[in-house]
Amino acid sequence: MKTQSWLAAGVFAAVAAASPLATSPAKAQGALVMYCGVQEEWCRAMSTAFEKETGIKVAMTRKSAGEIYAQLKAESANPRGDIWWGGTGDPHLQAAEEGLTQEYESPANKDLNDWAISQWKAAKQRSIGIYAGALGFGFNTQQIKSKGIAEPKCWADLLDPKLKDDVQVADPNSSGTAYNLLATMVQLMGEDKAFGYLKALHKNINQYTKSGAAPAKATSLGETAVGIVFIHDAVVFAVQGDPIKPVAPCEGTGYEIGSMSIVKGARNLDNAKKFYDWALTPAAQGLAGPAKSYQVPSNKNAPVPPQSPKMSEMKLIDYDFVKYGSSAERTRLLAKWDREVKALPK
Repeated sequence: MKTQSWLAAGVFAAVAAASPLATSPAKAQGALVMYCGVQEEWCRAMSTAFEKETGIKVAMTRKSAGEIYAQLKAESANPRGDIWWGGTGDPHLQAAEEGLTQEYESPANKDLNDWAISQWKAAKQRSIGIYAGALGFGFNTQQIKSKGIAEPKCWADLLDPKLKDDVQVADPNSSGTAYNLLATMVQLMGEDKAFGYLKALHKNINQYTKSGAAPAKATSLGETAVGIVFIHDAVVFAVQGDPIKPVAPCEGTGYEIGSMSIVKGARNLDNAKKFYDWALTPAAQGLAGPAKSYQVPSNKNAPVPPQSPKMSEMKLIDYDFVKYGSSAERTRLLAKWDREVKALPK
């Protein structure tokens, strides 16, 4: 386990889930079909700003990263999307490996942090890093106090029997956040201990949501005591004064490189490239903070939202994006989780 070198300067983190607008395929020259994998407000901000700047009409659909990957796979014979923007990097890497996305080198590459370019190289130029954020959880301070337990600080604390049916996390089949949790635990503990942990945690899970960010909102509302999310998702609600406290687990944790890819066979390829280049600029990445999205941007010159949690102060594992973003490993781990964890009785 080691802190990543790209964080040593004191980089920050935050955000993850997103929104819907239109689903019908656009065919006109001045159009772009965008599949968006972050929160709705940020998706809308990006599509609106790009439309205003270029005059290109954006038809945007918001889904979780795993859902977008599944959609690209289902549509591969007749692609309907042009650009996939946002969501965890693992499914982007799997899509790249399976030829669902295409190679592209942006002139903006020279302005990006090393970790963003590492993602691009790992994807064989079919995906690029656009933001980073650390995995953790948030807990409802009122709920924890009422249960008479100490504030959770570690992954191990989430196994407390007093949290039975009071922890929420997404389903890794649909959510990149939850797959990141699965892959993080395997790398942090070793596979046998990781699945032992997830089986024990299952007893305390009240719901496996579709969206990775949904548990943060449920926690902020007191619908669950703990939500396992990317820490920036919990920060969104903490910033607005809700009784939720974000936590970077004491044992160490993984992180994501949120990514962007051009769909193979895109009908509006030129417009997809225009969006790709624009989305890597400081101005476009600066839309995150006002949209209540607090990740670390990939452009070195983009502003880092002041609310972003400090990833440089966290114990981060040396996450193996190549291995855990591969089609074989991702498929294997998801099948094992379905079989050995989700299928367990409560």
